[in-house]
Amino acid sequence: MKFLDEYRDPTAVRRYVRAIAEITTRDWTIMEICGGQTHSIVKFGLDSLLPDKITLLHGPGCPVCVTPAELIDKAIEIASRPEVIFCSFGDMMRVPGTGKDLLSVKAAGGDIRMVYSPLDAVRLARENPHRQVVFFAIGFETTAPANAMAVMQAKQSGLKNFTVLVSHVLVPPAIEAILSSPDNRVQGFLAAGHVCAVMGYTEYEPIAEQFRVPIVVTGFEPLDIIQGIYLCIKQLEEKRFEVENAYSRVVNREGNRTAQRVMGDLFRVVNRKWRGIGEIPASGLGLKEEYKEFDAELRFGVAGKKVEEATECISGLILRGMKKPPDCPAYGTKCTPEHPLGATMVSSEGTCAAYYSYRRLAPLGKSESQRQKNG
Repeated sequence: MKFLDEYRDPTAVRRYVRAIAEITTRDWTIMEICGGQTHSIVKFGLDSLLPDKITLLHGPGCPVCVTPAELIDKAIEIASRPEVIFCSFGDMMRVPGTGKDLLSVKAAGGDIRMVYSPLDAVRLARENPHRQVVFFAIGFETTAPANAMAVMQAKQSGLKNFTVLVSHVLVPPAIEAILSSPDNRVQGFLAAGHVCAVMGYTEYEPIAEQFRVPIVVTGFEPLDIIQGIYLCIKQLEEKRFEVENAYSRVVNREGNRTAQRVMGDLFRVVNRKWRGIGEIPASGLGLKEEYKEFDAELRFGVAGKKVEEATECISGLILRGMKKPPDCPAYGTKCTPEHPLGATMVSSEGTCAAYYSYRRLAPLGKSESQRQKNG
C-alpha cells in the first residue's frame, strides 16, 4: 500500500538497527507512550532486533486500559437503566469493572450500542427523544475535539436527552508522574504522534528540560519507531535532552490550534484516576460549568461512586513499565481475551493483548524479570 509499505521496509529498518548498535555504549531504557506503538513493536519484533543494552518499556498509552474500574462501574449502572441508550466504542464493551462489563449488561437486556463516532450518539438522541442517550467519552487528547464537538452540537440543537460520561486523560502529566516516581527507570520517551498532531509538542519541552530526558515524537509503523529509538539513543549518548520531531509528515510544534480551541471551549483540566496507577493531578478533562447539563455523572447521580481496584491484575505495574505481561502469574491462564482480568488484555491497544496475540506461543523479547536479572 502506497505511503504505508515505505514505512515497513525491512532493509531500512535493518539500517537503523545497525546504526543503533554502532552508537550504543551503555545500558538505556526507553518507554513508548502509545499502545499503538506497543502493538507495532511486539508484532514486528522490533525490541528483539535491538542490542541487549537497550530495554523498551511499555507505557500507559491506551486510554481504554487506564479507564478506572470505578468509571466502568458508573457506566454499567447508567447503562442498566431501562430509559437509557448507552453508546460506546467497541473496545470499552468488554473492559471489566469490579463485577461485570458492558457486554454483560447488553446480554441482560440493556440497550447498549457500539458506535464509530460521538456524532452517531447525537443522531440517536435526535431519533429517540423519549430516551436518554449517553456517550462514553474516553480517550487521550486525540479524541477530545470530536467529543467536544458532539456536545456543542447537542447544545446547539437543544437536545435535552443527550449526555456524556467523560474519561479523558492527558499525556504530559502521566509522563511527569512516571519520571517523578522513586522507582522510575525510564531515561527517554517515544511520544505518540497522533496526540502531538492535535496538541503539538510544546508541553513536552519543559518536561525534557526539567527531568533531563529526550522525548522523540514518532509514528506507529516499524520504520517510524526504530528511527525514534535511534534518535532517542543518539541524544542519550550525546547527553542531550530535547524534544525531537521524527513525525514531521503529520506533526508540527504548535499542533492543531482549531482542535485545541474546541477542547478549551468545552473542557477544563481536572484530577483524574488512572486504572492501576491512581490519581494523577491535572491529568484529565471534565466538562466546564456551562456544559454541566450534559454530564452523565450528574444527571444519573453516580458522581460519588467509589470502588476498589482488583488486586489480582498487575496492569498498573505493566502500565508504569515496571512489569511485562509474561511476568504476571495470571497471564494466558486465568487472564485471556475471552476472560480478561484487566483492560490491558481487552483493548486493541493493550500491552497484554499485544503479547497474547503475537508472542503467546513463541515470545521474542526478554521478560521484565529477565531484563532485571541481566542488568
